Amino acid sequence: MKKIELEIVALSHSITQTHSYAVVLGEVNGLRRLPIVIGGFEAQAIAVSLEKMQPSRPLTHDLMKNFMNAFAIDLLEIIICDLQEGIFYSKLVCSTENDTIEIDSRTSDAIALAVRFGCPIYTFENILESAGILMEDSGTGTGGKKKKAKQEVMVEDDEPTGKEDLKTMTLDDLNILLNQVLEKEDYIRAIAIRDEINNRRKKK
Repeated sequence: MKKIELEIVALSHSITQTHSYAVVLGEVNGLRRLPIVIGGFEAQAIAVSLEKMQPSRPLTHDLMKNFMNAFAIDLLEIIICDLQEGIFYSKLVCSTENDTIEIDSRTSDAIALAVRFGCPIYTFENILESAGILMEDSGTGTGGKKKKAKQEVMVEDDEPTGKEDLKTMTLDDLNILLNQVLEKEDYIRAIAIRDEINNRRKKK
């Protein structure tokens, strides 16, 4: 199965939804985005590495990297390999002088290690197809050119949209709302809207 390379394009935090974070992965040379909800500790671990901050003592993921380096274990890549009931499953592809092995990992931990090792992140077409969001290849005043999103840490402070509100909306209205929240880069709300749209389509 062909692997699709992803890169981190945003890490967002919604103040209105306690402890709710999303790391957003973008398809390299593509328009699809894969938002993944993660915990606060993992979001901090990813943000620290993205921002090149140096904590006074090593965080858990720094400790793991130091441990792997001490024993000459290299992280070649991470693969987001499965999606079941809204939960992403990943594996670390590690190598030593004599062997290459795959290790099961939570996706948030895998991404936190990937940014520390500078290794690529991959997934498969079926996962992007079912959980990805397609960004439009045009924008106001950009001449139809989409600029590559840079890595950044954002804090969102928009009004919450509950799932109860989404259930009363038509499919057309949901798609319009999805485009609006994507314009604001509010990926937390986008996940809920995307899931509602997918649930409606499955019932058809």
